[in-house]
Amino acid sequence: MNPIQNAGRAGFLQKIFNVRRDEVAPVAIAVLFFFLILTALMLLRPARDALGMERGIESIRWLFIGTAVVTLMVNPAFGWLVARLRRLQFIAITYAGFALSLVGFWSLLAFAPEAVGTVSGQVFYVWFSVFNLFVSMVFWALMADRFDVEQSKRLFGLIAVGGTLGAIFGPWLTRQLAPVIGTPALLLLTAGLLVLAIAAAWALARTQPLDAGPCTADPAQARSDLAHDDLRIGGNALAGIRAVLTSRYLLGIAGYVVILSVMVTFIYFTRLQMVEAAAATLDARTELLATIDMWTQIAVLALQLSLTGHLMKRLGVSFALALLPITVALGFVGLAVFGSFLVLILLEAVVRAVQRAITRPARETLFTVVSREDKYKAKAFIDTFVYRVGDVTGAQVEGGLGRLGMGLAALASVAVPLALVWATLGIWLGRAQRRRAQALPPG
Repeated sequence: MNPIQNAGRAGFLQKIFNVRRDEVAPVAIAVLFFFLILTALMLLRPARDALGMERGIESIRWLFIGTAVVTLMVNPAFGWLVARLRRLQFIAITYAGFALSLVGFWSLLAFAPEAVGTVSGQVFYVWFSVFNLFVSMVFWALMADRFDVEQSKRLFGLIAVGGTLGAIFGPWLTRQLAPVIGTPALLLLTAGLLVLAIAAAWALARTQPLDAGPCTADPAQARSDLAHDDLRIGGNALAGIRAVLTSRYLLGIAGYVVILSVMVTFIYFTRLQMVEAAAATLDARTELLATIDMWTQIAVLALQLSLTGHLMKRLGVSFALALLPITVALGFVGLAVFGSFLVLILLEAVVRAVQRAITRPARETLFTVVSREDKYKAKAFIDTFVYRVGDVTGAQVEGGLGRLGMGLAALASVAVPLALVWATLGIWLGRAQRRRAQALPPG
């Protein structure tokens, strides 16, 4: 291929995807990495939800509490790994540990099916909820550590495409394979995907851009970046918790995540109750939800491929973080006014599209301006325990309003003011991130 063709291809990537030629390899690996993670998660999510519903909606509220407790217990163990081991080592141990536990669940289903009951199903529900948060958190922590502030604004939306493709491929693969190989074998397949994810993490950490700028243009600096991965982060197991409690910036991120989780939980339980109340037409509702899910994924893909990187680069992180709260507030107003199942479906579809295509990449950009220790330890605490605190809070508030006989209007009266606080916090975080980015030394 001649130089003119090379230049043309580089210009196409820069214009459409906001990717420089030297970034193609690491971005491609990151997309594959996230694809593997989300495929693994979505393979098992239907089984998790079915097991959670076995004792009704109220049991899920208690399972949320159990998940929050377990994530709090797991965080010091993860912090200890981060402090004692090199980056690729604690990433590999985290994923390998979940893979081995999947093999354990498979052994139970394959060799002692009579021991599987409601309790073991609830254990799996809690385990999967912890697994879901930790594998995603580790992935995004590595992204924040691997790419700089400017790159994160351009590339995180595109990297998230891998997760969307995995979210589409995982359920399809479950439908194709479950009747053929059985549900227990899906656990082994998920474990295999986690092993492949470890290989992708290694490849990403070892792939350096050729001419990304002052940080990497110098070959000696590139070698230093590779050696950077061999350094232990150090500190202690509880440093992440202490950092969140003592930093206004990290507390702000924690507050943003709590409100996000509360809102998503409001929508989740409202959906469950509407589906339960519509038992006579459940098949039609299920078919409609499946159709909405498909179009939601298409909307997410369109946003990720075309707009996300440009939105954050041109309009800023503050706009990206405030867009979801505004969307949620308008959605709850519509839900309170019309109270129909269709409005709920539209609300959920739009919220998912904005959250996954725009807000999540913007939220991960916030961690590019903190220390390496905070990227892993504080982020782990926020993305697991703090997120589950929001789940528990949202579930209990929604359940309390329901027990008092208060409907969607009461829920909206809580959600809309909270969304305004949420949007304000997002704008503040975006500005704080920009100030921190400007204060960083060149390279």
